[in-house]
Amino acid sequence: MPDVVLPVFDEAAAIPGVLASIPASWNVIVVDNGSTDDSARVARAGGARVVHEPRRGFGAACFAGLRAAAADVVAFMDCDGSLDGQDLARVARAVVDGTADLVLGARIAAPGAWPWHLRVANRRLARAVERRTGVHLTDLGPMRAARREALLDLHLRDRRFGWPLEMVLRAAAAGWDIEQIGVPYRPRVGRSKVTGTVLGTVRTVHDMRIALR
Repeated sequence: MPDVVLPVFDEAAAIPGVLASIPASWNVIVVDNGSTDDSARVARAGGARVVHEPRRGFGAACFAGLRAAAADVVAFMDCDGSLDGQDLARVARAVVDGTADLVLGARIAAPGAWPWHLRVANRRLARAVERRTGVHLTDLGPMRAARREALLDLHLRDRRFGWPLEMVLRAAAAGWDIEQIGVPYRPRVGRSKVTGTVLGTVRTVHDMRIALR
């Protein structure tokens, strides 16, 4: 079965529910990106393998998990309780079957789960990707799956919030078959350390713009 990488920064409250939602046959890799709470301990108690990545940044955590993975197919998923691990199998299926190279989980948001300004920004990014690559997307989804070695061969450089966008751009440039599938998206557990703060939002937009350039 595929591995799933969960980048984590102070998500101790959300981890038990996320781990419980992931099918038991999946190998779970939690990448602790400098948490100051009990995230690592809670993850181990839930049966996850914990990898520590001292370099702060979403891309740094994802890359550390990718390197630590051993399965042929690797999935990525936010660990804030907004996504259901039961959807991983649907997202990864086309990659496992060999009918797609990269599958993104397009968010179908519950009321209050996705603020309007973030939806608008995400939609604009998706349109920019389509203009650049010809790949039609509605969301640069936080749940995604691809083959491990192929991802490593993309030589992704971003180690911050531009990682998801850079992955799509480089995959498209490499001629990958990119698909998306709808996944439910719920309000997260706790406050976002990224888009829940002004500074976090500014950093995310900045990193995405760099990736587009």
